[in-house]
Amino acid sequence: MKKSLPEEISAQNPTASVIPGEKPKRLISIDSLRGFDMLLISGGGTFLVLLENKTGLPWVDWLGRQLQHPPWNGFSFYDFIFPLFLFIAGISLPYSINKGLESGLSKNALYKKAFWRMLILIILGILDKNHPVKFFEPDQIRLASVLGRIGIAGFITTILYLNFTLYGRIVWVGGILVAYYAALFLIPVPGYGAGDLSIEGNLVGWFDRNFLPGRLLQKIYDENGLLTQLPALCLTMLGAVGGDILRSDEKESKKIQLLILAGIIGIGLGLLWSLHFPINKHLWTSSFILLTGGMAYIFLSVFYWVIDVMKYQKWAFFFQVIGMNSLTIYLVYHFIDFSQTSKILFSGLYAPVPEQYHRALEALGALALVWLLMYFLYRKKIFIKI
Repeated sequence: MKKSLPEEISAQNPTASVIPGEKPKRLISIDSLRGFDMLLISGGGTFLVLLENKTGLPWVDWLGRQLQHPPWNGFSFYDFIFPLFLFIAGISLPYSINKGLESGLSKNALYKKAFWRMLILIILGILDKNHPVKFFEPDQIRLASVLGRIGIAGFITTILYLNFTLYGRIVWVGGILVAYYAALFLIPVPGYGAGDLSIEGNLVGWFDRNFLPGRLLQKIYDENGLLTQLPALCLTMLGAVGGDILRSDEKESKKIQLLILAGIIGIGLGLLWSLHFPINKHLWTSSFILLTGGMAYIFLSVFYWVIDVMKYQKWAFFFQVIGMNSLTIYLVYHFIDFSQTSKILFSGLYAPVPEQYHRALEALGALALVWLLMYFLYRKKIFIKI
């Protein structure tokens, strides 16, 4: 799929503006933040995890632990990665939706576009999580997926964006998070009662076991299942608020202040709520949504300030290459065994190194190969987008 440079910029980054006779402008920070996030979603930090308890360096062990999910309640940096991508998906929506409206598209046309995107992402998600797909054993097919969640969140956020003001959408976020909180504490689960947030007794797991067909990732629940879609889509809605801030006519300093303020409020409310509603990624608790949403605003403000305001951009190129082909890197990491290729190509180089480091170096080599593939696509102006 080849496109000319202006077409590619408009398609890959809705924050770009193409003015005849002028060089297209873009927010490189958005691509870079997306690339940073996708790198970790796709397993780019695996080599750090594999170094845990091998180097004797406490900071390396700490980094390795931060790239692993807690068993249940609690929080690590790795818990932030998927919520950040849902947030980033929302940032682009105000640009693409308003561009569609300005070009004469009706609301119905935009609904259809978002619906088909959602449907394609759901199908890709099923293919990704079930290879090979057991067509003749439907009870063994996992329907929930990361890509499906992104598609659903984008579709619902599009509907709300086109029908409610900024204030109205914030009210929707608050209403969903409060309703989800009330449901988990007030609706009794057979055999466990109401308010049980344990792995076995929570409402989310019971709902998945009874209403989500097919295979559940964690057997008794699925972390991307049915009920958790509601709080998760709030992150995309919060991202759309961030997009509204960035596309506003405010001064750059004012935009940064608003993003930081939103981040502080989100983190503060999330930590306060966690005193009664624990931070838990498996349940996508309301406190978890506000904490990660607040963190996302802070990350967005830092990337925007450093890259697009202060113009320190060279360091961001590594992430930008990935961010402009985010769907590609996600799928290619799942369908191509880069670890095996890395072992074949590089094992002779790290053979003299103690064996305990071999798997980590193999993962680092795989990361290098993936990036080189993304760079090749970038140079050829090949971008895959739905």
